[in-house]
Amino acid sequence: MSSSFRFAVGKLPPEYLERLLSQAPASDPRLIVGARLGEDAAVIEMADRYLVAKTDPITFAIEKIGWYAVHINANDVAVMGADPRWFLATLLLPEGQAEPALVEEIFADILAACRELGVTLCGGHTEITHGLDRPIVVGQMLGEAPKAKLLRKDSLAPGDIVLLTHGVAIEGTAVIAREKCLELSGKISAEVLNAARRFLFDPGISVVRAAQIAAGTGAVKAMHDPTEGGVLAGLLEMALAARLG
Repeated sequence: MSSSFRFAVGKLPPEYLERLLSQAPASDPRLIVGARLGEDAAVIEMADRYLVAKTDPITFAIEKIGWYAVHINANDVAVMGADPRWFLATLLLPEGQAEPALVEEIFADILAACRELGVTLCGGHTEITHGLDRPIVVGQMLGEAPKAKLLRKDSLAPGDIVLLTHGVAIEGTAVIAREKCLELSGKISAEVLNAARRFLFDPGISVVRAAQIAAGTGAVKAMHDPTEGGVLAGLLEMALAARLG
């Protein structure tokens, strides 16, 4: 690529990311699932069970950003067949906007989401920094799974049935309704706008319980929590992870 090339907003192109990841071989024998396209989390062998680790930032939302950070990371751990257990957060606050009320609100939302999932906040980092126009929370969720319960996408095969839980565009609808409320007011009814804002909680962005139920049936081979790109991107990511794309 030329020095003048710039990537668009969103995820890196799959073929470019795959080239980068190919330079990081899984040399540790305890690394069961490592850095590869389409996987939701890393998996590390820990005696009689697996440690499942995920990190993901929240860059698109301001309202309830702490809530998003916990649930988004917990989702990716849960779809691997693991139970989310421990959460760490890096909170980056923009210079000149880091009021105590904002910090306390983010912290309260993180704790509320952790309580809802039975997760323990066990560490992290806070920083007021330049170059930002909004808060950013980078979350890391750790979970554990019995070895027999781990779900891997490399078990997928052509002809497998795809089942969608909840619905589509739930998270995106909630984000738009909450972050663009003023722009949308007067263009759509208050009733519709308020309903869209409630999507964060009803039906909600968490798939942890749905993933646990699905995994408990013993009939599910693999799961995925698609975010940017929606259903189509999610299916592509699963296919790439299974080397079927």
